Amino acid sequence: MTDTTHTSWAGSGFLHLLGQNASENPERIYASELVNGVWQDHTIGAVQARALTIAAGLSARGVGRGDRVGLMLGTHVDTSAAAFALGLLGAVWVPVGLRQVASGVTYTVTEADVTLLIVEEEAEEVARTAGCDVLVRPQDAGLCAALGEAPAITPVLPEAEDLCMILFTSGTTGRPKAVPLTHAMLRYSAESAAISSQAEPGAIYYTWEPFHHIGGAQVVVLPLIRDVQLALTAKFTASGFWDQVRACGATRIHHLGGVLQMLLKQPARPDDKEHQVAIAWGGGCDTETWKASEARFGLRITEGYGMTEASSLSTVNVEGLPGYVGRALPWFEVSIRDRDGRVLATGERGEIVVTPRPDCETALFKGYMNSVEATREALRDGRLHTGDMGSLDAEGRLKFHGRMKDTIRVRGENVSAWEVEHVVEQHDAVAACAAIPVEAEIGEADIKIYVQSAPGQTLTGAALFDWLAGKLAPHQLPQFITFVQEFERTPSQRIMKHKLDATRAGDWTRH
Repeated sequence: MTDTTHTSWAGSGFLHLLGQNASENPERIYASELVNGVWQDHTIGAVQARALTIAAGLSARGVGRGDRVGLMLGTHVDTSAAAFALGLLGAVWVPVGLRQVASGVTYTVTEADVTLLIVEEEAEEVARTAGCDVLVRPQDAGLCAALGEAPAITPVLPEAEDLCMILFTSGTTGRPKAVPLTHAMLRYSAESAAISSQAEPGAIYYTWEPFHHIGGAQVVVLPLIRDVQLALTAKFTASGFWDQVRACGATRIHHLGGVLQMLLKQPARPDDKEHQVAIAWGGGCDTETWKASEARFGLRITEGYGMTEASSLSTVNVEGLPGYVGRALPWFEVSIRDRDGRVLATGERGEIVVTPRPDCETALFKGYMNSVEATREALRDGRLHTGDMGSLDAEGRLKFHGRMKDTIRVRGENVSAWEVEHVVEQHDAVAACAAIPVEAEIGEADIKIYVQSAPGQTLTGAALFDWLAGKLAPHQLPQFITFVQEFERTPSQRIMKHKLDATRAGDWTRH
């Protein structure tokens, strides 16, 4: 069952807890950070002091209440401290991905009305094309050194419904949309992460995800609301994942997108179970991956479902039931509805719709920035229409069946791209797969799949098709198969399908 014991905070923010924690136990570790192969500890007292120094430096540069400041920074303590500093000024945190190209950075800066962009040295050239002021963080000296000394400020504690940050949706199928998150929403996000990960005193969270995704942003707040600490590393690496997890003593790991599948595709090692991880929490874990991960790595999987627009997670499965994404969290109701908004019966497939419970309305966003049409489509009568397909069992447990817009119409049949991909990825030689529609000679569309081979494996289109023929219905089988070295992915490790070639061509064609 989900943890319902921590709801007295509902609707409040989190930033006041930075000072409270630093005052009550300043030597408690907020995070360790991997620097040049060595894990370095940072106390919560030191993080607060750094946040106040950064806030003073930014104030001296004219940053104040309501200003939007972009952080094009890596996964390290300076980013956490800078995010806290912005909150203490009443300013707004706009995370920007380090891998963004110039057009993407300019789009983010323009959409969010960013006035100052703080960047790593490696991103300076790209950042300076965006048309706003740029402050470079020296890799060796850090952000405090870049800002220099400045008069101390009197911190501002924002209201719960004040704007905290602007996050951009993953953009897997088109232009990312800007989602405004309040301080209350980021608190809900962190609380949902604590429930999903079964947070316990002393837990150590191995954190690879970038902070410009909700999966990373919510983790920044975790050590403020629970007695846990982070272990921060610059990026996800499948080959070095478990070695880093062992070195930092992590007891929790986060799985998003295809992370578990990528770990399973790595060559098996005798020490696969030699670690301290008790729980892998996250989303995007099908039944086969769930069972294989628990068996091979000796940990427990918890699974959740949600969207940035609803403060990250809406449901959590901590019951150990593969195939489900869980029950609604205490501040939400989840229903399955048809296209006319009617509630469907138990077991029927339809759109997942999320509704905040009374007194928890602040858990749901109020609309996208600069996009009235997208807001109208997503928010109806105080409910979030997710655009995802799901079904509920008699106990109120949710199953996820893929994106409604990620459905391919093949000769009168609706094919879930998600279901095709998950079957393909069960092949031992496949690391990842993406299924997309292409124009058909007969009917609405044909299916084209892109396949990334597992390390050290080779596979032909003909052999893969023969293997799939016994596992997919005829209308679900691909017409074209193309092999790729790797996929371009979002920060949450989702494949950017809109960048794949949708022409009628491939390395293998079905005849």
